[in-house]
Amino acid sequence: MTRRTEWPDSPAEPGGDAGAGYGPDASAAARGAAADDAEARSRSREGAGAGSGFGEGAGRRARSGTRSSGFPSSSRAEKGEPRDPVEQARNICLRLLTGTPRTRKQLADALRKREIPDEAAEEVLARFEDVGLIDDAAFAGAWVESRHHGRGLARRALVRELRTKGVDSAVIDEAVGQLDPDQEEETARELVARKLRSTRGLDRDKRLRRLAGMLARKGYGEGMALRVVRQALEEEGEDTEGLDEPF
Repeated sequence: MTRRTEWPDSPAEPGGDAGAGYGPDASAAARGAAADDAEARSRSREGAGAGSGFGEGAGRRARSGTRSSGFPSSSRAEKGEPRDPVEQARNICLRLLTGTPRTRKQLADALRKREIPDEAAEEVLARFEDVGLIDDAAFAGAWVESRHHGRGLARRALVRELRTKGVDSAVIDEAVGQLDPDQEEETARELVARKLRSTRGLDRDKRLRRLAGMLARKGYGEGMALRVVRQALEEEGEDTEGLDEPF
């Protein structure tokens, strides 16, 4: 029967941008939980009996990192690594979450790659969700905020990125739905304005393709891209007759 472990009692507060996590509390919670876990393992190595696999002799080998023959030890017990798959899964998730937010799928994939049994992985992931260390909704919201303002990405590009990270479709829709359409178009104008100077000297159609292509790669729709590029070219005195047709 799988042994349940001790868990952090208070959830991390969502907030902040995607590059730094949900906020400082998320990393602090992960670091605090990891410290408690390390201390518990240390006590276990020093005082547990032979039945646990971390008796006095095993504790000495773990601290020295060598066998009695003097060669380096390769045993997990001698290195102080937990044998319980739930403990292993918990430690893996804490390390991955320290400093960087992750989606549930990203953590599940990491546990599967390390051959953690599904039952142990599910127990750990569910508990981490309960205490707020995993929060896909907060992750998606922070990702949209950061990637739109930092990289100028539009809704379609943001949806694609969040899907690759395993975020549920309903959560994605809610996150990108908070992106104001007017703000999205204003961002497109800023992107074109920054790129416009580098296209001067090219013929009109080539400028159109280059500027519209840049917006398309960032997820802007054809209609919006054409409108924004045409207005930018008109402001420079460019003849935009015939640019109403799709590119």
